[in-house]
Amino acid sequence: MTIKTFYCNPYRECTYVVTIKEGQCFIVDPGMYGEKEEKRVQDYLDENKLTPIAILITHYHPDHICGLEYMKRTYPNAKIIDINVIGVPGGTVNVNVNVHVIPTPGHKEDAVCFYFEDEGIIFTGDTLFMESVGRTDLPGGDTVALMQSLKKLEALPKATQVYPGHGYPTTIKHEIDYNPYMG
Repeated sequence: MTIKTFYCNPYRECTYVVTIKEGQCFIVDPGMYGEKEEKRVQDYLDENKLTPIAILITHYHPDHICGLEYMKRTYPNAKIIDINVIGVPGGTVNVNVNVHVIPTPGHKEDAVCFYFEDEGIIFTGDTLFMESVGRTDLPGGDTVALMQSLKKLEALPKATQVYPGHGYPTTIKHEIDYNPYMG
């Protein structure tokens, strides 16, 4: 599994292209804002002969989905995976690889994290950043719910690589050690 990060839109949202096997990938949070950013991601997909088979949405804030309509038009067969696909509090979705969908409300009520257990990787959206967390003062935010969600993430293996919705990758261990909201 390889991960390519694109920093998109004025909020420097992380759009991830996750290659799962030759020719297939996931897009996590398509935040491409406008034709220039869409082209950057599309050029990468074309150069690497990748077709998105799924689009993973950690939550529905505009900076994380402003490229969603473009992706749906360009790749109509890609499955949308979000809070709505699990139907129960947590679950696993198989799209040529198992993806654990972990509900993590707090930053927003529809927030989820995508955990690839076999690979030791989690995409946390705005639930968890390096040494910080997503704000809870926007509509749908709830500080108590966020703290409960962070407890779920603390229970993951410490070596788990964290890919947040903004900023840079980290690990669960680093966050337990240095994030004032965890540990």
